Amino acid sequence: MWLPDSGMGVRRRLAVSVSLLCLLVIVGTAGYMLIEGWPPLDALYQTVTTLSTVGFREVHPLSTAGQVFTIVLIIGGVGGALYTLTTIVTVAVEGELLDYFGRRRMEARIQGLHGHYIICGFGRVGREIAAEFHRRGVSFVVVDHNPQVHPLLRALGYDYIDGNATSDEVLLRAGVQRAAGLLAAADSDTDNTFIVLSARALKPDIFIVARAGHPETESKLRRAGADRVISPYSIAGQHMAMAALQPAIVDFMTTTFRSREGDLILAEVTVTAASGLAGRTIHQVFGGRPDTVVLALRREGAGLRAAPSPQEVLRLHDQLIVLGPAPELEFFATRTGATVPLPDASASVTG
Repeated sequence: MWLPDSGMGVRRRLAVSVSLLCLLVIVGTAGYMLIEGWPPLDALYQTVTTLSTVGFREVHPLSTAGQVFTIVLIIGGVGGALYTLTTIVTVAVEGELLDYFGRRRMEARIQGLHGHYIICGFGRVGREIAAEFHRRGVSFVVVDHNPQVHPLLRALGYDYIDGNATSDEVLLRAGVQRAAGLLAAADSDTDNTFIVLSARALKPDIFIVARAGHPETESKLRRAGADRVISPYSIAGQHMAMAALQPAIVDFMTTTFRSREGDLILAEVTVTAASGLAGRTIHQVFGGRPDTVVLALRREGAGLRAAPSPQEVLRLHDQLIVLGPAPELEFFATRTGATVPLPDASASVTG
C-alpha cells in the first residue's frame, strides 16, 4: 500500500460536488419560502422533487416568479447532477477512489506503527535496504517524492509516503517519533544531512544510519547526528577486493549474513537487565554450546573488541556478536530473555 499526497485532489473534487448539491438544496428551499411563502418542509420537498426531476406535481400552485425560479433550479440541478456523476465516474475509472481509500487505510496503519524503520530515498541503496528489511520481516516505511519509483513501490507492496524527507511534517507522518531507526539513503548528501538534522531534532534518541556519497561528507553527517555513516562505494570496493583476494571468506560471510534457514547465522546478543547474564562470564553463558562462537564484544565507552576472553565478565548493555545455529540462538533468547535479533524476524525473540 502507499500514501501519496494526491488524495487531496480526489477529496477536493468530491467535496465540491457534494457541496454544490447541498447549496442547490439550500437555495431552492430558501427561494420557495421567500417567493411563495411556503413552510420549510413544503419548500424542501418541492426543491428535492425539482432537482431530482422525478416529475411529481407541485406542492402548491406556483406563481409566475415561482415558475421562473423553478426553471432556473432545474437547470442548476441538472448541471450539478451531471458534474457530480462525471466526478464519481472519473475517479472510479482512473482508480483514484480506490487509491484514496487505500491511502486512508495506509495512513491509519502508519499511525499504528511502533518500533519501525523509516527509509528515506528509494534509489539503488534504498531498494536494497527495503528488500533486506522485507526479507527479515522488519516493519518499515519508505519516504520518496519521486513519482517514477511509486509504481515499483506499489508493485512490491511496500508502505510509502510521497513526500520530501527533509520536511519535518513528512517525517512526522512517517511516525519518526515512534520509530526505532531511520536510514537516510537519498542520492544527495545535502538531502541526507538535512534528513539527519530533522530526525535528530524530532526524536533525539532515534538510531540513524546515513549514506555518504563522498568521503568528505562523512564527518558532516556525524556532526549532524548520524550514529552510523555508510559509504556504499567504499564498501563495494572493499568487498570486491576481498572477493578477489579471499573469495572463500567473502562467500562464507555473505552466506552467513543472508542466511534464513542455513546451518549458521550471525546475531547480535544484547545483555538486558531481565536476561540474568550480567555478572557471568562468556564461558559460563556459552561454554556449554560448542556450536556457538562469540566473535566480538561491544561495551559502552570501550568500542568493539574481537575474540573476547572466555573469562570476560559480562555487563549490562554489553553487545555480543555471536555465530551459531538459528534454533540454538532462538532457544538461548527464550531461556535468558536477552535480545537476539535473528535474520528472519519471524523467528526472533526478545525479552
